[in-house]
Amino acid sequence: MKKKSWVMSMASVVMISLFVTACGGNTTSNTASTAAPAADKSAATPAAAGKKSSLTVGMVTDIGGVNDNSFNQSAWEGLKSFESQSGGKVDYLQSQSDADYVTNLNQFVKNKRSLIWGIGFMMGDAMKQVADANKDSKFAIIDAVVDAPNVESVTFKENEGSYLVGVVAGLMTKTNKIGFVGGAEIPVIKRFELGFVAGVKAVNPNAKVVINYTGAFNAPDQGKAAAATIYNDGADIIFHAAGSTGDGVFNEAIERKKKNKDIWVIGVDKDQSTTFGNDVTLTSMMKRVNEAVIRVSTDLDKNNFQGGKVQDLGLAENGVGLPEKNPNIPADILKKVHEYEVKIVNKEITVPTAK
Repeated sequence: MKKKSWVMSMASVVMISLFVTACGGNTTSNTASTAAPAADKSAATPAAAGKKSSLTVGMVTDIGGVNDNSFNQSAWEGLKSFESQSGGKVDYLQSQSDADYVTNLNQFVKNKRSLIWGIGFMMGDAMKQVADANKDSKFAIIDAVVDAPNVESVTFKENEGSYLVGVVAGLMTKTNKIGFVGGAEIPVIKRFELGFVAGVKAVNPNAKVVINYTGAFNAPDQGKAAAATIYNDGADIIFHAAGSTGDGVFNEAIERKKKNKDIWVIGVDKDQSTTFGNDVTLTSMMKRVNEAVIRVSTDLDKNNFQGGKVQDLGLAENGVGLPEKNPNIPADILKKVHEYEVKIVNKEITVPTAK
């Protein structure tokens, strides 16, 4: 399958020109809704000014739900921005389990949506099945590659952005023990893990990284338990890539901060300091899903849908990286992060990835 990259625009760009990461909600499966978090106003402008779009765009969430404070929420914020700026109409169906994927995708086909989004690696097989059976419908998917002429796939080089937050963790740990909490042990999350560990080791080979996979993207209680175990073992920084399971990592850290414990969490997908605060969020490995969703939806609105192609976004495409503001990271460490970013973009460093 032919790959294509484009540089994603940002309303604000990091001093380390970075960035562009996996999943609770209140709607029920098979019920369309638009009741969700407010759109990210920093997202790219979709349609030409003054032209009202006639597109109807549906989004099927992964099991983490549209309010996961992570990539489902980011995708929905992107669609809401597309709606408010273009005049198109958007809605979503929430998946309570993987058994809902095909049902929800088919519901949007039946409702004749102009574009149907699937959010998450685990939806790949379901989208392939539905796309092959409905060749006149257009689909797009985040974090998976679906080989079909009516599906545009968007993937990210999470390992590159995770390498940079690994550099931060390796330089800022005081205990030389660092944790990683993942959702399911699938290729997209392994990219987070491998990139993170490589970044830590690049600057601090003596640091120990403890890996814990909870097996779920929608279980904050499991995330909290995993974080408690890692912090009890002496770690002072945990990076999570676990969707709303990661909320539990933050909750555990917040409780310990109240007891004056010097511990931190590195967030994922969004700038999670906006949800959990700067007191506990060291930084975040942002994955600009919202902008990718806007870009593909806008391309369709301009009759430029790239069905059958893959957008693969890393540091060079501004697809992954750090937030614009990092008040908890000293300037000298941010400078070091930038140095590593340049080396990755220039291919002087090859960041390991999942096979």
